[in-house]
Amino acid sequence: MSPFLDLPPLTAADFAAIEDRVAALLDTTADVIVTQGEALLPLEAAIRSAAHPGSTALNIVTGPYGQTFGGWLRSAGAEVVDLAVPYDAAATADLVAEALRAHPGTGFVSLVHAEAATGNTNPVPAIGAVVREHGALLMLDAVASVAAEPLHTDAWGVDLCVIGGQKAMGGPAGVSAVSVSERAWQRITANPAAPRRSYLSLLDWKERWTDAGRTVLPHAPAQLEMLALDACLDRIAAEGLPATIGRHRAAAAAARAGVRTLAPLTPYVHRDEHAAPVATTVRTPDGLDARELAAAALRTGPGLPVQAGGGALAAGMLRINHYGAAASLGTVHAVLTALAEALPDGADASGARAAATAAWQAAEQAG
Repeated sequence: MSPFLDLPPLTAADFAAIEDRVAALLDTTADVIVTQGEALLPLEAAIRSAAHPGSTALNIVTGPYGQTFGGWLRSAGAEVVDLAVPYDAAATADLVAEALRAHPGTGFVSLVHAEAATGNTNPVPAIGAVVREHGALLMLDAVASVAAEPLHTDAWGVDLCVIGGQKAMGGPAGVSAVSVSERAWQRITANPAAPRRSYLSLLDWKERWTDAGRTVLPHAPAQLEMLALDACLDRIAAEGLPATIGRHRAAAAAARAGVRTLAPLTPYVHRDEHAAPVATTVRTPDGLDARELAAAALRTGPGLPVQAGGGALAAGMLRINHYGAAASLGTVHAVLTALAEALPDGADASGARAAATAAWQAAEQAG
């Protein structure tokens, strides 16, 4: 039998200690709840806890997850204002401020920090300041950004910050977490439509766990996932969070530099400052199907973290995932080599690798 299955059950103290470590990673003093499921669980829980019939929500859409949030907000009865931004760019604080002025009753704003699906990232500090000045709650999807770029939950005015362990943290998909500010708790508590006696209920967690002193677990925890999450936190601590963030930034810079040498491919996100550190998306020209290019690259390099985009983006966008252990120069080199060989007319793989190496080194020197 596996030694992992013979471990003693996690205690309430163990569970609380992991929550505290997650809070430190999020740079928050707010309550943190570790949820037993993929990050869509706390994301939906946060929305359904804060939104209600008669409320108004601003949903910032810079990728497919924003579309999902809009659906949940509408099904919760909220009037939803979608602020749609082209997927190859980032939202701006000015756009958000303009939308809030046009809809002064807005009490909830949803935002994705880094969109792994489209390869962009949004300026949370500036947007958070605008949202806080307006008086609305800010929910942030930081699933792809945590451990890949700075995340200062309290300082940025984030009221509900959701993370998962499966991307830059390099861990399990079956456990996630949400931090809940005191402002958010007040609004959730006052919301008669907030879920109760439900897996989506943050209030159940608050009453049965957080407010009860975190001494008795309200359920049997997913032990292996919790241990894996704790191991991820150990690994980040050993490397150092700044170094982990720096490694992801260097991987993004290297991938973008290499792709620019592989004509006719170009980075999907135009500006470097709008590019996410966890995934580089690549635009393919008309006549070159991204699905076919990805399949050819995977024949050259089976198992490489490269795939076509999803949904409507599948034919014209290719995605290079460089998060967790894959945020390495070796991985970026391997993907660029496979893409160079997969292009119909071929490309200079050595030139792409050289450009990637130079960009990686420059990113390391820049700190």
